[in-house]
Amino acid sequence: MNDVLGIPDFARHLVNLASPRLGAKTLSCSDDFFAPMERILQDGEPVFIADKFDDHGKWMDGWESRRRRGGGFDHLVIQLGTRGIIRGVDIDTRYFTGNYPTKASIEVADGGHSSQPGALAWRELLSETPLGPDCHHYVSISDPEPATHLRLNIFPDGGVARLRVYGEPLPDWTRLSIEEIAELSAIENGGRIAGFNNAHYGNPWVILTAGRGMNMGDGWETRRRREPGNDWILVRLGIPGVIEHLEIDTAHFKGNYPDQCSVQAALVSDLNDEDLIKTASGWPDLLPPTKMEMDHQHFFESDSLKELGAVNCLRLNIFPDGGISRFRAFGKPQR
Repeated sequence: MNDVLGIPDFARHLVNLASPRLGAKTLSCSDDFFAPMERILQDGEPVFIADKFDDHGKWMDGWESRRRRGGGFDHLVIQLGTRGIIRGVDIDTRYFTGNYPTKASIEVADGGHSSQPGALAWRELLSETPLGPDCHHYVSISDPEPATHLRLNIFPDGGVARLRVYGEPLPDWTRLSIEEIAELSAIENGGRIAGFNNAHYGNPWVILTAGRGMNMGDGWETRRRREPGNDWILVRLGIPGVIEHLEIDTAHFKGNYPDQCSVQAALVSDLNDEDLIKTASGWPDLLPPTKMEMDHQHFFESDSLKELGAVNCLRLNIFPDGGISRFRAFGKPQR
């Protein structure tokens, strides 16, 4: 899969482990005089308001430290929303033009959520990397070890609008009994998006997050289809399981909800995402084509689903196009 409009695949398909909607949060920083550290993790895109100032100076949408006069560099510590394998980052300096850092590096640690930054064993994930003004800095990461915490170092000072940390959740499934019904598709349980044919609006991975959509932008929505066929999105479950019920939510989608949906499923091993996409159209139906309603939670219990045994991949089809707020698959884990 090639980059689309300069956005690498990891940023289009993988989960932002540093998203507040997953519970990610900033823990500490060396300085945030001009703009508080919490802004760097906001899910929304950064904005620039030309005439907005506060008591410390120009208001900026991100994290910004004061000008250093005594040497050294600034840093920020983040607790990721869920433990995971990091596949790429985006250090975004949009709207920081004369006040961006010249370089950045990243360290990570794998510890409990109650761990204090000073007690963690930090290791380098990304060595010092040049930054430019007012742009995304996408960097692919090749590191097999999981992380729960991240430290962003900026040299020597300045501002970063957003930090995105894209990766694969790595849950501890031993905490769940095989007799317990679990949300196998949830990000915190290892679920993730493996592919889609179109995602013109929204962020596809948010359909696997908790709660209902906040607005029409909080979901997966395709462009208007002008050719035959239908749109689809592919989900890898965190662990194989027998699906006992599904939820497909069209919250806030009213004039643009799909007319119908269906779900295909399979138990697949040793296939990367690209090869998985090539086979998915031939999988058997778990849920046959079914009419949908606008702004509505659709629940499908076991009597509506085909008996396919344990599966670990689902393909949600929407006919012909439209928007989905949330998609959930529940079942008993099969280790």
